[in-house]
Amino acid sequence: MTQSDFCIQLKDIHKSFGSQKVLRGVDLDIVRGATTVICGESGQGKSVLLKHILGLVRPDRGEVLVEGENISRLKGSALKQARTRFGVLFQGVALFDSMTVFDNIALPLRERSRLPEKEVAAKVKRALEMMDLEGSAEKFPAQLSGGMQKRVGLARALQLEPDILLFDEPTTGLDPVKSHDVYKLFFATQKKLGYTSIIVSHDIPKIFNLADHIAILHEGRVRACMTPAELQRSRDPFVRNFIVRVMGSAHNSKQNGCDNQ
Repeated sequence: MTQSDFCIQLKDIHKSFGSQKVLRGVDLDIVRGATTVICGESGQGKSVLLKHILGLVRPDRGEVLVEGENISRLKGSALKQARTRFGVLFQGVALFDSMTVFDNIALPLRERSRLPEKEVAAKVKRALEMMDLEGSAEKFPAQLSGGMQKRVGLARALQLEPDILLFDEPTTGLDPVKSHDVYKLFFATQKKLGYTSIIVSHDIPKIFNLADHIAILHEGRVRACMTPAELQRSRDPFVRNFIVRVMGSAHNSKQNGCDNQ
């Protein structure tokens, strides 16, 4: 691959909070139009890495390049403009309890676009159909299941048609069956719309076959970034130990992951 194939490049990212060193030289290239999963055990800095990509946290050293632009140097309106490339699905979904499903999805359009209300309504309706949420427009988040709330969050994140969508532990709080369904929805939506997807997750058995690339973050560095097939064939002792410890035998069967068919 050439540099033009990557929409995001993290170069030698270091970050400490006080005496705690979280990132110790992260290098990672994110392929445009693909799904990259950043995984690792708790406390490895996965969410901190996402915050660097969004420009919410600045590195102590290194560069965060988004389409060739160092986002960590931007401020004010320039940073705000750069963030329009992104959609985000937060760990807790972050829906507004006092708003209906319709209004939650419409919120970014009403706040950040000049579309007339008729066009806003049309876009929200299409989103509801895509997420299989017809009939839920006038419900409130508390009336929805956890899986349906994730669907609403994804619909909202897609309203401004971002080039890049970030997911931070998107299935937290869901049971295994609902998690599987949500990941299948993510896969289908990404393939249909073609955005770049970056998913932070520890839920590797369920997401393994969803990913185009899997990056393993360990002790502040990306120890490996490969396709699922390459990871399975890898003879690197660290990679082999990670797969056996985190996934067991699940990586040998698509039935235990997400079916890409």
